[in-house]
Amino acid sequence: MKQAAASVFTAATLASNVFLGAAPPAEAATAPSFSSTNIVAVKESREGLYGSYEVDVTEQSYDDARSTFKPAKEVKSKKGKYTALIAILVVGSFIIPMAQYFWYVKDDDSSDKFFNEPAKPEPPKKKGWFN
Repeated sequence: MKQAAASVFTAATLASNVFLGAAPPAEAATAPSFSSTNIVAVKESREGLYGSYEVDVTEQSYDDARSTFKPAKEVKSKKGKYTALIAILVVGSFIIPMAQYFWYVKDDDSSDKFFNEPAKPEPPKKKGWFN
């Protein structure tokens, strides 16, 4: 009975800490600190219309505006190679399935049998109640 009461008390304490936002113990709050020797940003205090505020001042970086495209000569010299590759792929996407279909049906004579049979006449209609 004592153990059950202690368990309930422990659970209630933990739940109330979660809901009330209590801080964890001090030893849990201290995590190992990893620091870098490079300064990423410097905090600077400035005055504005609505009071003072802090700004992170970082080193300004510029984009590299040099052109990285290939020269026109190189593009034109390789254009034929890629055009041939695309043509082969497009033609292959039509020819390969047709060849595969022919391979599957080359020994099948069911269509010949179907078209060579004489047409069967329709059986005469039976007279019913309303005819």
